[in-house]
Amino acid sequence: MKPYILSRGTAAAVAARRMRNILGSVAGSWMWRTREVKLINTSSGDTVTIGDISYKLKTPQNPELVPAKHISDLPPQTVMQHLRWIMQKDLLGQDMFLIGPPGPLRRSIAMQYLELTKREVEYVALSRDTTETDLKQRREIRSGTAFYIDQCAVRAATQGRVLVLEGLEKAERNVLPVLNNLLENREMQLEDGRFLMSAERYDKLLQEHTKEELDSSKIVRVSKDFRVIALGIPVPKYKGNPLDPPLRSRFQARDIYQLPFKDQLELLNTAGPNIGADRVSQLLSLATTLCSQESSSLGLPDFPVDNLPSALEVLNVFPMLSSQQLVNRLYPYKSILGKEGCTAVENVLSRFELLDGRRQQAPTCILNVSAVTETKDHANVTLEVAGKEVTFEVQSGVNEPRQPNCSSLFISTRSQSQLIAEMMQSHMVKDICLIGAKGCGKSAIAREFGGILGYSIESVMLYQDMTARDLLQQRFTLPNGDTAWRPSPLVTAAMEGKLLLLDGIHRVNLGSLAVLSRLLHDRELDLYDGTRLLRWDRYQALKEELQLTDQQLQERSIFPIHPSFRVLALAEPPVLASGSSSKGQQWLGPELLTMFLYHTVTPMSKAEEMALIEGLAPNVPKEAIEQLLNLTHSLRSTFDPTAQSLASSLSTRQLLRMCRRLSQYPEESIAHAVNKACLSRFLPSLARASLQKSLANCSIENGPESNEDSHSYNCLVKDGVLTIGSVSAPVYIPDVKLKVPDVLFYDNPQHMKVMEEMLKDFLLGEHLLLVGNQGVGKNKIVDRFLHLLNRPREYLQLHRDTTVQTLTLQPSVRDGLIIYEDSPLVKAVKMGHILVIDEADKAPTNVTCILKTLVESGEMILADGRRIVSDPREPTDRPNTIFMHPDFRMLVLANRPGFPFLGNDFFAALGDIFSCHAVDNPKPQAELAMLKQYGPDVPDSTLQKLVAAFGELRSMADQGTISYPYSTREVVNIVKHLQKFPEEGLANVVRNVFDFDSYNKDMREVLIESLHKHGIPIGAKPSSVKLAKELPLPELKMTGYWTIGQGINARRKMLCPTETRLIDIKGPVFLRVQGYPCNRQESRALSFTEEKAHWQLPMNEVNIICDVTSLDDVLYVATCNPVSLYSMKEHGDTIHCIELYDVFPKTISGVWQPFVTVAPLGSPLDGQVVLHEEQSNTVLHVDMVTGAVRRLILSADSEQPNAKASNWWNSSKEQQGVNKMCCEFAHKNWLLFYKEDGNQLDVLDVLEGRLHSISLPINLKSVYLVAEDRWLLLESNTNKKFLLTKPMHMAAENSSVCQLHNISEDGVNSGHGASSAEVSIPQMFSNEQLPNENLSTALEQKIVSPNRLLADTSSFARIIVGFPDLMSPNEVYSFNRPMDLSTMKSSEGGGHTLFSGGHRSSPAKRNNCVSLLSHNQVVRALPPNKVPLKEIFPKDVTPPMASAYLEVTDMNSKKLKYIPVPRSMSVSPYTNWLSKVSESDVLVASLGSGGVFSVDMGGYVRLWETGLDTLQRSLMEWRNMIGAEDGRPLQITVQRDSGMDVSAPKHGKVDPLNTPHVGGNQWAGGTGGRDTAGLGGKGGPYRLDAGHKVHQVSQAEKDAVPEEVRQAAREMAEKAFKDRLKEINMSEYDAEMYERFSSAVRRQVQSLRIILDSLQAKGKERQWLKNQALGELDDAKIIDGLTGEKAIYKRRGELDPEPGTPQQKPKRLRVLADVSGSMYRFNGMDGRLERSMAAVCMVMEALESYEDKFKYDIMGHSGDGYDIELVRNDKVPKNNKERLKVLKTMLAHAQFCMSGDYTLEGTEASIKELSKEEADEHFVVVLSDANLERYGIQPERFSSVLTSDPQVNAFAIFIGSLGDQAERLQKTLPAGRSFVAMDTKQIPQILQQIFTSTMLSSA
Repeated sequence: MKPYILSRGTAAAVAARRMRNILGSVAGSWMWRTREVKLINTSSGDTVTIGDISYKLKTPQNPELVPAKHISDLPPQTVMQHLRWIMQKDLLGQDMFLIGPPGPLRRSIAMQYLELTKREVEYVALSRDTTETDLKQRREIRSGTAFYIDQCAVRAATQGRVLVLEGLEKAERNVLPVLNNLLENREMQLEDGRFLMSAERYDKLLQEHTKEELDSSKIVRVSKDFRVIALGIPVPKYKGNPLDPPLRSRFQARDIYQLPFKDQLELLNTAGPNIGADRVSQLLSLATTLCSQESSSLGLPDFPVDNLPSALEVLNVFPMLSSQQLVNRLYPYKSILGKEGCTAVENVLSRFELLDGRRQQAPTCILNVSAVTETKDHANVTLEVAGKEVTFEVQSGVNEPRQPNCSSLFISTRSQSQLIAEMMQSHMVKDICLIGAKGCGKSAIAREFGGILGYSIESVMLYQDMTARDLLQQRFTLPNGDTAWRPSPLVTAAMEGKLLLLDGIHRVNLGSLAVLSRLLHDRELDLYDGTRLLRWDRYQALKEELQLTDQQLQERSIFPIHPSFRVLALAEPPVLASGSSSKGQQWLGPELLTMFLYHTVTPMSKAEEMALIEGLAPNVPKEAIEQLLNLTHSLRSTFDPTAQSLASSLSTRQLLRMCRRLSQYPEESIAHAVNKACLSRFLPSLARASLQKSLANCSIENGPESNEDSHSYNCLVKDGVLTIGSVSAPVYIPDVKLKVPDVLFYDNPQHMKVMEEMLKDFLLGEHLLLVGNQGVGKNKIVDRFLHLLNRPREYLQLHRDTTVQTLTLQPSVRDGLIIYEDSPLVKAVKMGHILVIDEADKAPTNVTCILKTLVESGEMILADGRRIVSDPREPTDRPNTIFMHPDFRMLVLANRPGFPFLGNDFFAALGDIFSCHAVDNPKPQAELAMLKQYGPDVPDSTLQKLVAAFGELRSMADQGTISYPYSTREVVNIVKHLQKFPEEGLANVVRNVFDFDSYNKDMREVLIESLHKHGIPIGAKPSSVKLAKELPLPELKMTGYWTIGQGINARRKMLCPTETRLIDIKGPVFLRVQGYPCNRQESRALSFTEEKAHWQLPMNEVNIICDVTSLDDVLYVATCNPVSLYSMKEHGDTIHCIELYDVFPKTISGVWQPFVTVAPLGSPLDGQVVLHEEQSNTVLHVDMVTGAVRRLILSADSEQPNAKASNWWNSSKEQQGVNKMCCEFAHKNWLLFYKEDGNQLDVLDVLEGRLHSISLPINLKSVYLVAEDRWLLLESNTNKKFLLTKPMHMAAENSSVCQLHNISEDGVNSGHGASSAEVSIPQMFSNEQLPNENLSTALEQKIVSPNRLLADTSSFARIIVGFPDLMSPNEVYSFNRPMDLSTMKSSEGGGHTLFSGGHRSSPAKRNNCVSLLSHNQVVRALPPNKVPLKEIFPKDVTPPMASAYLEVTDMNSKKLKYIPVPRSMSVSPYTNWLSKVSESDVLVASLGSGGVFSVDMGGYVRLWETGLDTLQRSLMEWRNMIGAEDGRPLQITVQRDSGMDVSAPKHGKVDPLNTPHVGGNQWAGGTGGRDTAGLGGKGGPYRLDAGHKVHQVSQAEKDAVPEEVRQAAREMAEKAFKDRLKEINMSEYDAEMYERFSSAVRRQVQSLRIILDSLQAKGKERQWLKNQALGELDDAKIIDGLTGEKAIYKRRGELDPEPGTPQQKPKRLRVLADVSGSMYRFNGMDGRLERSMAAVCMVMEALESYEDKFKYDIMGHSGDGYDIELVRNDKVPKNNKERLKVLKTMLAHAQFCMSGDYTLEGTEASIKELSKEEADEHFVVVLSDANLERYGIQPERFSSVLTSDPQVNAFAIFIGSLGDQAERLQKTLPAGRSFVAMDTKQIPQILQQIFTSTMLSSA
């Protein structure tokens, strides 16, 4: 401590009074005295001496500009040293730069010096918004003329003041050089033409010239006393712009570090006299440690030492506070530091014994608040702290203070009352900052705090591009056109003593916030117009000293800051990024730490949140709240970033909104509310999975979504009440009808549902946010909604350039005055209209943030000084107030976040203050209904195709296969076009939508494939009709008679006895019915053939198909190795499969080969099937819906296991007669069973469960049910036919007898028994008759008669007229074959004869012959060798490879067709078995809809249309879809109404030369005339083409490219390809091999690269650069423009990164691929290794050339270890050859490695290794086919490894192994982190999903 020695004199009295407290007690306490400050008074004036340096004082001109009350009575020694140095420099006339860590110390030293030396000060806080006009001269308009007003630098120079520049590192680069010359030579050229000149030169000139001469040449003298003191912080260590070298060289620097330990300790001991000295020194030691070099190298921000004194004042009053609590307020390390940082700080804390021993904080709460009577604006607050009561005095507002917890809107919880009490303690000494996540109640706490102390609150919403001007003062024009400055709310709050809420301090740029640091530290502020605000006591001292009144000081623009003024800042916690990422928005740096004391709003505990919700949203069912809170807290407590982001959309505010809604509509499901709040419809797939899993874990049922269609939504307005669905609201009666929207809207259930939801929230008073893709009808819904409610709307569309100003006011200049036009927002607020904000995601989020205050507090300050208020308690007579109309509401529309919209994530920033609704494309049914209203004349089939195709495209967009989400808008446009121009083909019109994609090859392929799949023939030509060739049928001959019962034994009617018994039923067993997606492809995409559609059954390739059948529109397919049953609807999209593997005995290596027949049952047993196995005679009843399987036991002896046991090894017995089932009448629910060579028929009645057995006198060969009561039997050896007639209903009671009639077959010539060679064995016998007209056409005579159609090997078809009902001889008419089928050799042909060596052991079991009675056709499938190929195909054409031909015999047109069935992709290796099933590779059955379907042995199902009339209809439709393209050229005709009337039509004169004529009413054959014959005119008698433009090429020919050009292009491409191969010396074989992997993932690579590109582009998006000399006019600078400033423009440019922001680091990715032996072993089964190789290939290709963004490496794991290096991150493969090498390595390794599994260890090691590397984000993707259970690994262990490090996002892709194991795995693993690829094709897709939803979302 240094004593002052003052030699006193009268003139020094002032100074003496300032240094009130002299020497005295401390004088002798220090033995050594180095520096002293002396004030010596001599006759020549006063002198100040510091140590040995003295300075002569001058009397200041403007004493009010001299700093007051800055010097403490006894400055510490260090400060003296600094002051002495400054004095030295001052005497030398040099400018100074005080450099040091952030904090008020440097400024305070400068001010102390200026106060000592009585210098006037010009102070400027530089910010990034400072321009040269703020330093030199600014123009103002006074009575119509622009004047230059000198600014601080010029004033200081001319008046001889000291210019203090604070914050040089904040100013933008090119601003300060303005001062260079002034600093160096004391010269400066001013804008108004004056020139500042240094005093020496000026005085020299004065000797030669008079002062008037110098004045007239505008030369001004710079005072000798002018100095500059710059204050700055060192920039490489702290953030900011580095000093400009030329500028730096003009200053003398002095490092002003924190005070030394001893000085500081002394200071602190005076601040807190009641505190133990050791405690003080501990705190100080902590502070010093945290400011050391070592701590900053750890990345810890400096400890705010300057705040220690104020903290100790708190401690002084509350000695029971723990030190750690205090440290937390000064240095909230838990919020600002990551994990390592926190541990570092806590180590220091424990080192100095500052950690709390007991963890829980001392309970604190406010007991009482009362106003202090003696002093104004003070309150006494009594707190209870740790059981003691402490009363202390704090500043309070102008209103009466009130007791806590008496506000109805604030529900107090324990932690919050604790927080408010702690804030009271801090409020005693300093400004406070509250840190808390969004929606946690910061604003509410702040209001409650202000309310308790009686403050009126001024809330200022901060936004990102807020400038220093917006914070302090704005310009405006006075009514006479003069420019003036309007103080901002912040300044008025300071003067009126309000509580200033700075909301969102984390958003503002630090450079702009710097202007507040002096206000916060010293309570002083210099404004742009020269006004100074002083701290209350300094103001009073000044007033006293200068003996001036308030009035006089105000004339000198000096105002006091009210002593009660306090700042309360609200901020969200800094975003801590993993590691040292640049993403972390670390706003809380050392500078801000010195400005406030920090309090963290701790997240509420579950119980507190519960109490809060119950208080604010009464009568919500308690269990609902509990479920919600369980979910929210489980999400909040995880480290998983996805869960964290979900939790942020479930903030307390959002939970309250959900509960209010639940209390109103208790029947709603919670899951629905959560999904709505999180917008789960638009979450990335991983996040959505994670949310659904969390919902399931908290046992929140996902309500059934299907109830949508159950009650139809209708809306009606009746008696002034609008009802939508189940919600009603009164219709509004507006003042202005004009603004109510009216829109064309077709109701559909889905949109009505959205509107019902909207209405619910609207009635609860919420503002709504609608999010959806483009074109889903958001605007329509909103307009319709407002139309129904009859609400007027204001519309505001946002865009990239929207600023806060444009949202609120539009300034314009009229007659030199600034006029503000209200924006729609302000109008809506005033008038109570609905504000619709469209495209909200296009505007920067920092702009849309201002909507938050408007929605939350109903307050907003406009640019012209008016404010919007909603609080009814505000006084109404306040000027400049706009009251918010109670009816005002906002409806905001935004696109969904993420790719491809790449808007700003409006939902993330502001989602929780709106009630959110996801709008989606209507469901297919709804969309179809809507399109019908748009296109009533468009055929339904067209609409259905469109809806289906677009539905698929949308689901592809959701999965990320394609990037553009096709929407309803596009479909509606297509339909409108088709409605207006029906003759244009659909295939052409869809191009209106898809031509956008026509240049992106991969995208185009996806689209065309998808459109073709749904039968939209895009790209087909009308001429490409490829129907099979028709051959003539041989002539119909009558070939004989069948006579019933008139044989030799006609008299003896054979009677057959029957017996009836109940059958035995075993079971049921419930088997799993699996649903597989049916990838149904329409076949008529590019050409028109008989084939309608095709799809593949999901079956194993060794399986064998053994029966196909159909009932109505359901197709059934049975397979027999293993036995399973498939069913699917003809137009459905799912294939149901039931595997009966467990029910049938195991198939033993081909000896017992089961053979199954299917019989689908009819109503009431729909969907149920009977299966019959021929050899074991097993009969099963299967329910395809429930999966119930029952076994029906028909005969008593079938359960003899011994018989069966001997059966299978003794294969000679195998041929002993097979059991057959006849199922022609299965739809009537009865079936017939018989055994070959047996003599008994068993009739099973399935409904009653009875079996009727009929015994026969003959041995059976086969049975045909030709009618329900008449059956045709064939005897086994003689092939004789018998007809069995039975009563219609076999009941148990009257077991009446069946009669057997003999049938004799006679040829035409011989009347009697024909030779037995003629006997035909039917292959197919119809069980109904041909319709009469078909019969007549076939026989070519008009005839009505019973008849049956049969086919055998020797005829195409036979018709038996009269059979089976007439007893007279029945005529047989035949279309005979030229050659009997059974005699043809079957060795050549057939897909499988290759293997079987051509011998067929027995005739095939299936005949593949069906009759289509309605079409008069017989269709059978023949192997190619039985087809007359030579007749079908011309000589030079080789027939296509076909597995069979469908032979269609059409008896209407008497034609024969052979339709080739394409080869199947795969054929079962069991060829011998196959050949027993069918002689061709397909099975055929008829369809209920009148066609046939074939299933080939590879499981390919194809639907065929064979009927002529239906084919013709389809062809017409198909041609319409393509559109008629007549070859005629288009002509443009302009119809001129020529004004002449049409005289009588005439042919006109014929021009002998035939020159073309146009118009003129005279020549024949003209164009465009009238009355004469010609083209395109009016009124002529007929068209006459006189042959002009005779030669006409068809359009198609013109469009075609000549062949040689195409050839050249092809050759060029091939040559380039070969050159490229040569360049990377890759053989063509290798290239082909690589192509195999690359092509498999080409689409995924493409879409990933598109996303990467667009993210890169988004990152490069340009920003507004302000203060430019050219560009667009900046609205905020209009007034500056009036005054004639230059830099009033803004333009877009690339923004330099903020100074001090760390370099962007790349993201780090590791792919851990499984290359273990099992991958190689099972590759043959499901291709898993190849798929993994393709996935690796995808990673390498997609990330090529993005190495700066992504660093990746690829490791393998196998039994050999888990660190097999495939790709190093510093040597990534550059071309295909290198990439192929990586893939080959994988393959080779998998082939030769040891067995074993290291998935777990590999994952663990990779995660550890990656977390050590520096990167923006870390990803590990593990590919594995680990059968974890086999290696005894608990899935829980694996999941803990995956989430072991929160910094590393780890994902696992399991290649689905046996059974449902994979699914069980997924249940235990964390959601969104693990995937199971059941089909290996999904691996690349899953990898792509991981990429898009995590890595790219944040890029």
